[in-house]
Amino acid sequence: MADRTNRPSAHRTAYSAGGVIFRAVGQEIEVALIATDRGGRWGLPKGHVNRGETAEAAAIREVIEETGLEGAIVCHLTTIEYWFRAGAARVHKYVDLFLIRYERGEVRPQETEVDDARWFPLEEAISRVSFDRERDVLSQVRTMLSGGG
Repeated sequence: MADRTNRPSAHRTAYSAGGVIFRAVGQEIEVALIATDRGGRWGLPKGHVNRGETAEAAAIREVIEETGLEGAIVCHLTTIEYWFRAGAARVHKYVDLFLIRYERGEVRPQETEVDDARWFPLEEAISRVSFDRERDVLSQVRTMLSGGG
């Protein structure tokens, strides 16, 4: 019979940053989302924070890399955290999300990591994102940009 000890499974911590890049088109607010998983999963652009890089710099860089859009940080929105598996390891991931005001650029999805990137009216983006935590962040942005926060 095999030796079965109750050793804790290996785990590691990962740290990412990203954001809600927005623009006003007439009276409507639009935000950019990315699609992954062959277009089946829509979410906010985000990615790994490099050693020595601030979360703000990583958020700006990741938004540019994944969407082609450039902007300026308005404020920190929240830090979300979750667990997932990567092979045999469990990963505890933290993601700092920022509100980013669009300045320039055309939507250009990153070929190696993103299946699609598009502007969406904020209300449509709230219903389209695949994860509840990101839906909550977009709802927070809606409240902030409508003068309620």
